[in-house]
Amino acid sequence: MSHRRVVITGLGCISPLGPDVESFWAKARLGESAIGPIRNLDMSDVRFQNGAEIHGFVPTEHFEDKQLIPLDRFAQLAVVAAREAVRQANPQWSDAERERTAVVTGSCYGGKTSEDEGFREIYANPGKRARVHPMTIPRLMANAGTSWIAMEFGLQGPSYTVSTACSSANHAIGQAFWLVRSGICDLAVTGGCEAPLTPGSMKAWEALRVVSPDTCRPFSKDRKGLVLGEGAAMLVLESEERAQARGAVILGEIAGFGMSADAHHVTQPTVEGPALAIRRALEDGRIDAAAIGHINAHGTGTPANDPVETAAIRRVLGAQADHARVTSTKSLHGHTLGAAGALEAVAATLTLGRREAPPIANYLGLDPDCDLPLILAPEACNAEYAISNSFAFGGLNAVLLFRAYRG
Repeated sequence: MSHRRVVITGLGCISPLGPDVESFWAKARLGESAIGPIRNLDMSDVRFQNGAEIHGFVPTEHFEDKQLIPLDRFAQLAVVAAREAVRQANPQWSDAERERTAVVTGSCYGGKTSEDEGFREIYANPGKRARVHPMTIPRLMANAGTSWIAMEFGLQGPSYTVSTACSSANHAIGQAFWLVRSGICDLAVTGGCEAPLTPGSMKAWEALRVVSPDTCRPFSKDRKGLVLGEGAAMLVLESEERAQARGAVILGEIAGFGMSADAHHVTQPTVEGPALAIRRALEDGRIDAAAIGHINAHGTGTPANDPVETAAIRRVLGAQADHARVTSTKSLHGHTLGAAGALEAVAATLTLGRREAPPIANYLGLDPDCDLPLILAPEACNAEYAISNSFAFGGLNAVLLFRAYRG
């Protein structure tokens, strides 16, 4: 099989930072956090109060009423993000190419909103005849985002959803990248989507005791946990040859992908697993660790994750770990679970392409166990290569390697 360069020609997202890529970047580049009190749910019975919500999203502005009948919120977000990415890429599909275009998305929960609504209907009034929405199954299936994107654009190539908790989007993007690089597909629409801010989800995360009572402070002293968010982001990938031939504007390049499993513990990370995924991404991209100039870290802000990620970065990058500038955009848009890697892929692409790096927000000072060169204010970025890390519960790790595209 061929081994082609794979470029990014379209980006789309809807997030707590805004309804599209430009609004996302306008706030991200300045380090403006969207974390605040959750307004769309009754949080009176939950220990934590803050999250990163999408405000102002009106489904009927994007879909006809009949389209919304089988569409959960997470799939709505997926389609909206994909529309933006495809609009920018303008891929000019032939019928044959539609058969060779992949759709690979990530989602941790799938249709959590519909699931919660169904359970509430069944259990809130015991003894009464409960009726759930007739489209509950199509709404809650995790592959709904992928399926609706494929139907939206008539794409008939390999299409599936990856569900690996917080690494879902990175796993999806990495596999889409491999499909295009290998020549199995000509193009791919790929990313992640999640709408986890539901009553049942909030209580479940409360029970796990990893959510911050205030805000997300990656790599900071006195950090207290993650903050949940919602959103979706999609990328259009295609071979460099095809993009150049049609005169497309190339936004960036995916140069490598690595994944691994800790094989250790369902919630406690190890250094070895993340380090292996980082090393495999560099090997896949055939570059040396010294080339990495920027890192979009997993950076959840939990006491356990951040020191482990620091150690993994240092183990692989060696001396370069003192020079590769590190951010975590979860401090801005929250931890969007299955969409996290996709939003961070958008951030990494723009960081390299526009030569400016978004800072970590909410930082309170140095934790000696997290002694990385952190970006704490907006700054220029002249890096050629960046990695974006995702390390999930279950010990499943996925790392994307990005390259600036200078034409």
